Amino acid sequence: MADQEIRVRLDGTADARDVGALMAWLAREEPLEERLRAGELRVGEARSSGGEAGAPMGVGSEIVVALVSSAATPVFSQLVQDVRRAVVAWRNNRRDVEHGEPPQVDVDVVSSDGNG
Repeated sequence: MADQEIRVRLDGTADARDVGALMAWLAREEPLEERLRAGELRVGEARSSGGEAGAPMGVGSEIVVALVSSAATPVFSQLVQDVRRAVVAWRNNRRDVEHGEPPQVDVDVVSSDGNG
């Protein structure tokens, strides 16, 4: 079965602090936190797989949320919804506690079978 990952990319206005804060937020969100503790989920930072041509220089990284074990599609679909909900909550919180608009965040589903 192909690996199932969710890639969370922050736009070029994000800095390393934003990436770290969003990673920490994701790790503390229920039910993501429960899956992390159970060893079913991995949240980490990865080099960006590239962006759009002409995109402004940014952090150059993205957050990867991956199921460690193969799981049924409904479980992964729920995980995607949970991540999207957590990102919206993080952006709202960041808007409340910091000056300025938070970075835009894209949440994409990626499947990789190891063949490139």
